[in-house]
Amino acid sequence: MSYGETFPLWRGAAGEAWQAYTRHPFVERLADGTLPRDGFLRYLVQDYLFLVHFSRAWALAVTKADTLDEMRACAATVQALLDEEMRLHVQTCAAEGITEARLFAATEAPQNIAYTRYVLDAGHRGDFLDLLAALAPCVLGYGEIGARLAAEAGKTPYADWIATYGGAEYQQTCRDVGALIDTAVARRLGPAPEATPRWPALCDVFATATRLEVDFWGMGLPE
Repeated sequence: MSYGETFPLWRGAAGEAWQAYTRHPFVERLADGTLPRDGFLRYLVQDYLFLVHFSRAWALAVTKADTLDEMRACAATVQALLDEEMRLHVQTCAAEGITEARLFAATEAPQNIAYTRYVLDAGHRGDFLDLLAALAPCVLGYGEIGARLAAEAGKTPYADWIATYGGAEYQQTCRDVGALIDTAVARRLGPAPEATPRWPALCDVFATATRLEVDFWGMGLPE
C-alpha cells in the first residue's frame, strides 16, 4: 500500500526495520491463528494504553498545525481513535472479563512507555512534520498489515482484528493520513523535500518509531 507519496519514501528509508515490523512473528501468528490467546490479550491491554497516548499525540498535532484543514484532519483522527479503534480492544477484552476500567488502570510495559513518550517528545520538541513522522509508522503500518492479512489470512481466531485494520473504514483513514502528510510536507518543504536539510532528520524519526513498533509486537509473544 502506498497511502500517498511521502509514506513510501519514509518506509524505504527505514530499511530492514520496516520488514521486521510488518512481517513480525506476532503478525504472522495472527494470520495463521497460532498466536496464544494470552499473548494477544496482553498485547491488547498494552495497545489500549498506547492508543490513549496516541490520541493525545494527535491532539497535540492540532496545536502544531498551520491550517484549519490540518487541524480538522488531526481532530478527526483523534475521534476515530477514541470512538472506533479502541472499541475493538474494549469489546474483545470485555468478552474475557477485562473491563475498560481495568484496561485504563493497567500498568504500562517499558516498551509501551518508550514508544509513546518518544512520539510525544517528537511533537513537543519538534514541529508538525516531526510529529507526523513519529505517528505515521503506527497508522500506516497497521493499514499495510491489515490489507495484506485481509487478502492472505485464512480462518483465524483473530479475524476481527484483521477486519478492523484491513477494512474499508481504516483503509480510508490511512489514505486520509497519507494525504495529510503529503500536503504538510509540500507546504513546508516544497516540491523536492528529499533535497532539503530537514529530510534526513524526518526519515530518522520515522525509522526510530518503526523500530519501537518492532519492540511493541514482542510483548505479545510467548516469553
